[in-house]
Amino acid sequence: MHKSRDGMALIQNSGKAHELSGIDTKMKTNLDSPPSTPAALLPYCRDCRDLQEWPERWMGEEKDLPVGRRLVASFMPFLLHLTESGLSKRTIQNHVDNMWLLGGEIIRDVNEDPSLSKVAAEKLIGNVIHQDGGPLIHNGWEDEQRSFDSTCRKFHRFHTQPQR
Repeated sequence: MHKSRDGMALIQNSGKAHELSGIDTKMKTNLDSPPSTPAALLPYCRDCRDLQEWPERWMGEEKDLPVGRRLVASFMPFLLHLTESGLSKRTIQNHVDNMWLLGGEIIRDVNEDPSLSKVAAEKLIGNVIHQDGGPLIHNGWEDEQRSFDSTCRKFHRFHTQPQR
C-alpha cells in the first residue's frame, strides 16, 4: 500500500494554529529526540505503531532525521484532530497511512533539493498539499490517488480554515 509518490503544487499556508479540546498536543520538538505517539493515536497506526519510527523509515540519509521529526511534529495536531472527528477507525487508519506517505514524499523532495532541509516543516507541507489534493502517485492506482488526495485535501483545510 505504501507506494512512492511524486509531483508538487504550491499553496499559501495560513500558519493558523489549531486548538484541540481535551487532547494534550504538546510534543518534544528537540531534533535529537523524536516525538512520542500520543495514546489517542495508537489504535490508528497500523504499520508504524509509533510515530517515532516515521523519520527513520523515511530517511535516505542521517541528515533527513531532523526534517522528518519536524514533519511528524507538524502532522500531530491534524492526526489528533482525526481521532476526535467521529470518522470510523478504518477511515482514520487510511488517513494516518496517507500522512505517512506524505512525509515520505516530502523527504524525497528534500533529498532531490538539499536546500529544502533548512525550510520550515509547515512550508514544506504547504509546497505539496493544496485544495485539490497532494503529490501525484507514480506507480500507483487511481483508487490510491483518490484516497491520498482526500487526506491531503482534509489536511489542507485543517491548516487553512480558521478554528471554530
